[in-house]
Amino acid sequence: MLFTTPTQYIAVAIALIAGWLFGLASHPGGKKWKARYAAERDAHAATSKRVAELERDNARLVKERPVVEERVVERPVVGDRVVHDDHVTARSAAEPAHRSDRSPI
Repeated sequence: MLFTTPTQYIAVAIALIAGWLFGLASHPGGKKWKARYAAERDAHAATSKRVAELERDNARLVKERPVVEERVVERPVVGDRVVHDDHVTARSAAEPAHRSDRSPI
């Protein structure tokens, strides 16, 4: 056992109390920590406010209809070529590996 006599227990208690008093005496007063805590609290409040604002905007945007119109542009086909506005490109000659009716080719 580490401590066996009452004198040893009293010495440990005195050492603990002396360490506690030394820590209190060397403490800078807490002004720096209070300022840091206040700055962190203000930053957290601003972040929470911004998150709530973004969630409201997101909910509003989900309810609204989209602004973009969907346009379908059909390109004329001449023979086996697709005619673009300024040039002509060949259509792909590749065939699918299977047909839509699931029968092998």
